Parts: sequence; structure tokens; C-alpha cells
Amino acid sequence: MPESVTATAHPNIALVKYWGKRPGPGNIPATPSLSVTLDALTTTTTIRVAAVDRVVLDGVTVADAKIDGFLRGLREQFDIPPLEIDTGSDFPAGCGLASSASGFAALITAIDAALDLGLSAQERSDWARRGSGSAARSIVGGFGALHERDGQWLAEELLPPGAWPLRVVIGITSRTRKSVGSTEGMERSRLTSPFYGSWVRETPADFATARAAVAARDFGALARIAEASCLKMHALMLSSEPGLLYWNGATVEALHRIREIRNGGTAVFFTVDAGPQVKAVCTPDHATAVSAALADVPGVEEVLVSALGPGAVCGTGAGA
Repeated sequence: MPESVTATAHPNIALVKYWGKRPGPGNIPATPSLSVTLDALTTTTTIRVAAVDRVVLDGVTVADAKIDGFLRGLREQFDIPPLEIDTGSDFPAGCGLASSASGFAALITAIDAALDLGLSAQERSDWARRGSGSAARSIVGGFGALHERDGQWLAEELLPPGAWPLRVVIGITSRTRKSVGSTEGMERSRLTSPFYGSWVRETPADFATARAAVAARDFGALARIAEASCLKMHALMLSSEPGLLYWNGATVEALHRIREIRNGGTAVFFTVDAGPQVKAVCTPDHATAVSAALADVPGVEEVLVSALGPGAVCGTGAGA
């Protein structure tokens, strides 16, 4: 292999939410999901052959059980030498911005290229999903979907990044790592929430509605189903025992502000993942107004604006 290989990937934000895994191996989601990949946020991962496995995160050597398990799984099928994995992101990790999604998408893309495994985009998506369920969608760009067909989970690019050029305005309300990670939280919800069964039954219909809205470029329809999916997911979290509350006061104030400016004629809708950050999806002509509105919310520390981005790539090559 070359002395080193570098891959980049972008986090994705689910509009039809993913919260829950099927019991058993493989990190199989309980429901389909639909997302947008964010161009403005990037994870960069460089790998090289080493004497022993070593993970360097943002310049610091760390022990990472998820990466260790991921490499063990790969080695059951491929001859993978010890690797030094040097990875970092230009955005906060572990606080609701999908750093694990971009991280595992970049990692499998780099390993595939470095060791000439010959994986297809779908196979890379399958492997990325084993590291993080959301990572399967960061292999593709633009509007992405992860759904089951004939017993196989498929990552599919529904629209490339420029086909419907929306913007995602992100209000950062905290950089503190969440106290309950997504995997632990999903299992808590599965085991304890009285609403989990309804969530699993209803999400496929939400996915179908959102997919049709994306195909038709119907902003209003997508807004309605995305906000509904977001609020249902957080109701599921809150109804777990003990309840999962990922929001803070600024999160709630930002949601009220987004509704307020929408009532005034701004084309915008909100979504929030397992963390306190608010994402406002809007048309390009309204991005400046949405940014200003979020910046005015007390407790919003920073506002980022992103176009839709490509899938995971090695070097400067084309997207998946």
C-alpha cells in the first residue's frame, strides 16, 4: 500500500430519524431513514501501516473500543495489517453533529483504497454501518436514504448535492459531550419506552412520504414530515426510563424562533438530533435571514451554514 492514504467524509443530518437498532449483530437499524449530507463539516482520516494498531484523534492517542471492534470485524474477512489511524473533524464531536457517521465513512473509505479491497459503494456503506448506523448514509452525498429491500439494507443517493440546493443552518448551543451516547440511548428507548413499537411501525410511512417529497422537490411536504419525525423521536427519548433529554434551553428557544420566522414567510423547518444543536433547513435565498434569526437566540454560541455535500472520498477524487 502507499505510505499513507487520506479520506474525507461529511456528517449527515437525518430528516426522517433513525433511533433504534434490531437486536443481534450487524448494527441493523430498526427503521429506514432519510438524510442530507453537509458540505461545510468534514472529517479527515489518514491511515498507514504500523507495528500495532494506534488511533490518534485530533492529535491525541486514544483508546477507541468502537474502532477496535470495527477492525476486528474487518479482519474476519480481509487481511488487514496493524494500522495507525489519524483522524480529526473540523466540528465538535459527541454532541449531536454526527461525528461518528463521518468518522466511520472516512475510515472504511481510506482502508478500502489503501489496501485495495475493491469494495463497492454499497459494501463500504455496509461496513460503515457496522461502526455507526448513521455512517452508512455518509458514504453517499446530497439527499441519502438507508432502507431495506429484499432483506438487504441499502444506502442510496436520492438526489446529488446540486439537484435541490437547500441550505442547512446550524445553531451550536453547546460543545459538551452528551452524557448518554446514541447507542446506549437507542437501547434504553427500545427496552423501556411505551412508544417504541409505534415508532417502528410508523417510521416507514414517514420515510415514504419524505422520499416522495424529495423526488418532487416539495419543500412544504418535506418540512412537515421532517419536523414530525424529529418531534416523535424526541418524544420517544423523553418517554424512556430514565428519560433522555438532549436539549437545552437555547434549543427550545431556537425552535420557537424558527417557527416564528416561518410564520412570517421564511421557507425553513427545523430538525434536532441526539444533542442540543438545532439545524434549520431552508432555501438558499433565506439562509442569511435564518442565520441572523438563530444568532439572535440567547445561548446560541455559533451559527454555521452548509450546502449539501458529496459522499466519502479518497484524496480529491469524485464522490461515491
